[in-house]
Amino acid sequence: MAKRTKKVGPAGRFQARYGVRARTRVRDVEIQQKKKHTCPQCGQKAVKRSGTGIWMCRKCGNTFAGGAYLPKTAQGIDVDKTLKAGMKSVSE
Repeated sequence: MAKRTKKVGPAGRFQARYGVRARTRVRDVEIQQKKKHTCPQCGQKAVKRSGTGIWMCRKCGNTFAGGAYLPKTAQGIDVDKTLKAGMKSVSE
């Protein structure tokens, strides 16, 4: 039997309910959330979500707080860039 959720992915469980835009957003977020991410400590692609905002590396055991759906949020990345630029200007 063929797969029935090729286009809709994890949002296929909602069938025809809630509208296309809502299901597409859920699909995109869940695909990003469930994939393996890079560990900030050991660099391995082994970070999985263990709870809302709690991320754990399965390789080194590092547990850290992050975003609800991604380990690094867009705002967190901006803050890291700002801090790195500030540290660069202090060292000069």
